[in-house]
Amino acid sequence: MKVIVNNKEIVLKITDNFYKKLSGFMFKKEITYALRFKTNGIHTFFMKVNIDVVMTTKDNKILYIYKNLPKNRIIIHKNVYYTYEFPNNYITNLKIGDTLKIKE
Repeated sequence: MKVIVNNKEIVLKITDNFYKKLSGFMFKKEITYALRFKTNGIHTFFMKVNIDVVMTTKDNKILYIYKNLPKNRIIIHKNVYYTYEFPNNYITNLKIGDTLKIKE
């Protein structure tokens, strides 16, 4: 699965079990793919690098964008269905209200 951002495709991995949801990008020094969590909140504890985060509705309409999010943060929003994590500085031209494009 891939997600298309700024006309670039990046591999999208789905966090579909407890371990994947818990670990995410923790302890990673280099990030080359994106993650999708079915959750309305994340944390960046134990992160080695900053990340970009996009929070969407069930239809992938963007509600919140966090660029260059540093470690030791918690983000929670009630109306979010999916949370996407990207490598740092990957999100450049997305705006709130845009829709993320997912390619199977």
